[in-house]
Amino acid sequence: MSSQYSNVENLSPQTIRQVMRELQEMETTPPEGIKVLINESDVTDIQALIDGPAGTPYAAGIFRVKLTLNKDFPLTPPKAYFLTKIFHPNVAANGEICVNTLKKDWKPDLGIKHILLTIKCLLIVPNPESALNEEAGKMLLERYDDYSQRARMMTEIHAQPAKCGVGATGDAKDDGGPSTKKHAGLDKKLQDKKKEKLLKEKKRMLKRL
Repeated sequence: MSSQYSNVENLSPQTIRQVMRELQEMETTPPEGIKVLINESDVTDIQALIDGPAGTPYAAGIFRVKLTLNKDFPLTPPKAYFLTKIFHPNVAANGEICVNTLKKDWKPDLGIKHILLTIKCLLIVPNPESALNEEAGKMLLERYDDYSQRARMMTEIHAQPAKCGVGATGDAKDDGGPSTKKHAGLDKKLQDKKKEKLLKEKKRMLKRL
């Protein structure tokens, strides 16, 4: 499906070739915890799945991000968005990401890989000084435990593999017969019911926050 905001016709053939080359390189040898999703019909629609880094409130989550290239790319930086809902000081309500790499520190030779790695680093080290989500920024500075709990809860509700339309990396595949599959199906139903109940409770808690 091509994007209604496609800028392919505005980019030079040289830029398009460079972007495609970089995306293909990342598909062949992906950076740790980042999986790029190539849209063959529109190279300006760049999406990737970023694993929530261990030791952060985003751990065990998978976050879908989108980069939008404008007609002056790479002279001007792309815009970056989280498509997965996230509680983070540097992410606005519409998902827009605020990071210096995409503003005053931008250099035309940085490339797509560098941007995605910077976004992943932002999950490890948020910058409350340039907060787009003031509530998250204030909470991070003044009540870190509350911030961590809220961010973790949002991760559990919105950033699970099924929500991103992908299976978790490294899922074991079972080649068992009908009996194994039947038991697996029953187990899955029970697990799904438990998860659904937990999610409802968490959503109720979030409304109260």
